[in-house]
Amino acid sequence: MKKILFILSISFILLTSCEKSYRFHLETPKTVTSKNAKFTAKLTEVNQQPIDSVLYSLNGKPATKNNVFDLTNSRLGKHTVSAIVFYKGNKNKKVMNVVTKLALNKPAYYSYEIINTYPHDKNAFTQGLEFYQGDLYESTGQYGESSIRKVDLKSGKVLKMQPLDKKYFGEGITIFNNKIHQLTWQSNIGFVYDVETFKQLGSFTYGKSKEGWGLTHDNTYLIKSDGSKKLWFLDPNTHKEIKFVEAYTNKISTSKEISKLNELEYVNGKVYANVWQKNFILIINPKYGTIEGVVDLNGLQTKAGQQGENNVLNGIAYNTKTDKLYVTGKRWNKLFEIKLTKK
Repeated sequence: MKKILFILSISFILLTSCEKSYRFHLETPKTVTSKNAKFTAKLTEVNQQPIDSVLYSLNGKPATKNNVFDLTNSRLGKHTVSAIVFYKGNKNKKVMNVVTKLALNKPAYYSYEIINTYPHDKNAFTQGLEFYQGDLYESTGQYGESSIRKVDLKSGKVLKMQPLDKKYFGEGITIFNNKIHQLTWQSNIGFVYDVETFKQLGSFTYGKSKEGWGLTHDNTYLIKSDGSKKLWFLDPNTHKEIKFVEAYTNKISTSKEISKLNELEYVNGKVYANVWQKNFILIINPKYGTIEGVVDLNGLQTKAGQQGENNVLNGIAYNTKTDKLYVTGKRWNKLFEIKLTKK
């Protein structure tokens, strides 16, 4: 009896050792653009062993046409294609690939012309800058120094100020429906104030965007940066994150270098974004995340009497009443009205 069991065991080992292991390969393009955004995903078994079926999905949503996908009207950036393969009756495995959608065209490049120069509080660690009904508002950062302010453009004088509790590091602001919405950096909380009295009306917490950097709005959503290349769109009443886009160019190499989107401003349908510790502004299409322009602002930091990696360009304000654009920086003693010139 023992001899028979031994022979059966050896036979089973021989049979299982002859069976090849399953190896799956998911074929997708690495990159697409809006011009060639339709593609087919194909899962194969490398050793040509039989599989029962495959379920495909894009960003967690099942494919509507089996394994055919179309990213034409989707945001730029990374999209995850998944395939769950069923084999050997009751076994299954999930295989994933990332497809990156890039911009179709390279961005335009701009320089600048200084139209006017105004004084600016050299102690203000500027985090947000915005006009509302013709008046200039600013938020400042640093623990123990953070505030929201109403500022006189021509003199630089602070007309009204509300400091934050010392435990908060203030970040970007935007003003929507007579309310100032302000972010803090790493405390996972933002505040809402009455624009006239600066009285605090409420607060809100963040969702997947763990940090607060810059803030603007498009008359429908608040638009928030979190130190990455993402722009988050928030419901202005609940502050819940509705969607996001990622800032990308037409090349993987340059897109990888883009991150740390900071202070934001909505200008004629585009989002202007400072990049932390960089002397340029990105002009971003908020629908797809396309970087349509790069504004070279080299030289302004020196003109503002500042050097160093912390006291950098940060602060963009567009006055819709006068169609004028203004920029400043952290602890800069000047605020500049500039005009963009295409290179």
